[in-house]
Formats: sequence, structure tokens, C-alpha cells
Amino acid sequence: MALKPATPGSADVPPPGLALLSEGPRAAWGLGRLIAEWKTLDEMPKGDGRPVLLLPGLVNSDRSNFVMRRYLNRLGYRAQGWDLGRNLGVRAIGREGERLMERIIALHAETGEKVTLIGVSLGGIMARIAAHQRSELVREVITISSPFAGPPTSTNVWRAFELVTGEKINDPAVKAWLAMAGSPLPVPATAIWSRSDGLVNGLICHEPETSDAHAIEINSSHLWVQMKPEVLRAVAQVLGGQSGSEAR
Repeated sequence: MALKPATPGSADVPPPGLALLSEGPRAAWGLGRLIAEWKTLDEMPKGDGRPVLLLPGLVNSDRSNFVMRRYLNRLGYRAQGWDLGRNLGVRAIGREGERLMERIIALHAETGEKVTLIGVSLGGIMARIAAHQRSELVREVITISSPFAGPPTSTNVWRAFELVTGEKINDPAVKAWLAMAGSPLPVPATAIWSRSDGLVNGLICHEPETSDAHAIEINSSHLWVQMKPEVLRAVAQVLGGQSGSEAR
């Protein structure tokens, strides 16, 4: 039986200590399940060759999304990493943010199609910002355990964010970027989130349901969430148009 620690009672507090302490064991459990269930993942809808860009979480690089990239390519999508090294956060919006937009523009030009953005944690926040800025290039956005819909203090990683990025969560520029990420998108959006996430409050990882905004709840740790079989299946269902968030 999968571990399921205590969950936060509101969106204004970080996950409880038990959830944080359980992150390591739950991540390892999920990896074991991935190995056991890998072959069954082929039962999901096949891809149509559309371009998909994967954005990693804080401090992570494209290596962290290797499993998802391999899986989506095996289904028949054209999944690629962002090729921008490690994600150093909102500080990178100005520098890597421009490079990220150039990456999206180039992939759009190369394929002649709008690009689907899939972002893990902080990568999801950056994907939402990119979709706001150039919605004509983006087909849809899928976020995975991304705390875009609430304050950074509702996470257990905001101090690490400040240390790694050199930015303060109360800086006006950071607040502006986060406000943009949290506002409704002009393209279809799906948020995959966990109520028992130990690093970020799952309640701020999704927005109210609308015709173009959907949420899929899972039971997962934050660490290695993008490698969980249920997450891979959820992404495949969204891309295959089986979750009610079919891309336009």
C-alpha cells in the first residue's frame, strides 16, 4: 500500500513535517513501481508527433525528465528537453527566460506546430509564464506539482529558492512573475497535483476548474514525481484527449 502522510489543512501553510520526512521513502517506492509497471505504460493513447517541451524543476536539468521524455517519444510524440542547463529559477526569466522563448520559437518554426509545454514544479511556473507571453506559440500547458496558485511560503522550499536563485520572494519582480503564472491561461491547462506532497502545498498546485483548466489529483511525493507511473499515465491521457483537457 502506498504511503500517504498527513496533508495540510489549508492553502496558507506549508506541508506538515511528516509529509516532508516521508519524501525520500515515497520517492524510492515510486521508482520501484516505475520499474515494475514500465511495460504497462504502453497501453496509453499513442502520440501524433506533436512537439512537446519539458521544463525541469528548481536546480534540476533535462536529466531529471529523462524518463518522461523517453516515454513520450516511445508513445509517438516529439518530446525534447529545454537544453538550458539547470533551472535556477525566476532569476533566469530575464536571461534564460529569453533563451526559453527562443527555444519555443525555434521548435514551433521547426515543426510548424504549436508547442505543448510540460513543467515540473518551478518548471511549470515558467511554462505558464511563457504561455502568457507567447500564447500563439503554445498548444497547452501541463504542470506537475507546480505551486503556481498560492504564496511561496506555502512550501518547504522557499528558503532554498532564495538561496539558489539569489532572489527574494518579496521582490516586486518576483511577485509580478508569480502573479502572472497564477492568473488564468489563454491556452488549455492541466495541473497534476498531490495533496500529500511534502515539499509544496498541493492545494496551491491547481486552479479552479473551467472549460480550459483542469486538475488531476494523484498520491505522490514531490521528489521524482515526474517518474511516477500515475503521472506518466495522466500526461499521456491529457495529450491523448482523454481527460477533458484536449488541446485546441
